[in-house]
Amino acid sequence: MRRAMWVSTMMPAVVLCVAGALAHAAEPAQATQPTSSPASAAIRVGVTPGTHAQIMDEVKRVAAARGLPLDVVVFDDPARIDTALAAHRIDAASFEDASSLDATRAAHGYALASVAPTVTLPMALYSRRLRNLSQLRPGATVAIPADARGAARALVLLQNDTLVTFRDSAGLHASTRDITGNRLKLKLIAVPRAQLYTALDHADLVAMPNEDAARAGLQPARDSVSYEDARSPYADVLTVRESDRAQPWVRTLIAAYHSDDVAHFLLTRYADSVRRPW
Repeated sequence: MRRAMWVSTMMPAVVLCVAGALAHAAEPAQATQPTSSPASAAIRVGVTPGTHAQIMDEVKRVAAARGLPLDVVVFDDPARIDTALAAHRIDAASFEDASSLDATRAAHGYALASVAPTVTLPMALYSRRLRNLSQLRPGATVAIPADARGAARALVLLQNDTLVTFRDSAGLHASTRDITGNRLKLKLIAVPRAQLYTALDHADLVAMPNEDAARAGLQPARDSVSYEDARSPYADVLTVRESDRAQPWVRTLIAAYHSDDVAHFLLTRYADSVRRPW
């Protein structure tokens, strides 16, 4: 059984209502200054295209029924979302996990806070040679992402599957140098993310991030031999400005995201390939 691991409101910007506006707003060009917005002003939530945008559309529907209008703002470049949030161009964000948010806060000094988990987009182990982990033989080859963050996440997954152990002090920053146990003497090879899918041709197992698997048409719940728990330390989070975290609209937004309607949407739309950590 895999171990479940956890890592551990300024008023909303006024939004001009334009007849026939698109369902998804474009990123605002200029930062909106703090203002005393009316209660009916839409809360602008920054997301990335695809899964997060699709989920937030459903959250928007649920929130509207509870009296909270949302404006879903899709950013093609996720690196710009926290910057927009800190600059008051949006009011909330849903696209990254807690460790990524911590790194951004440390790098830029943004006064941002995670207020609730959203979804886990699980890393998974894929294989063309194995149907389950019990078929894994000593000396098997395991391809993991070459980047430090992806490699650490793969090692956490392998440790949760009892295939390797590493120093506790390494935490979510583990590297192959931190491995203290490898009971099957697995051969871990670092592969650039763009080449992980083709690594399936020669590796026994490939640890592939969710977005890379999706581009290759792979789904964790359907195609993998193992994937991350819903309560992964890499669960994504809902983020707001520190000054807004106690605002009533934040509680309403969290309640809408954690509603039965959204839970049903996740299950029917994604099966278990997008996991619910709440």
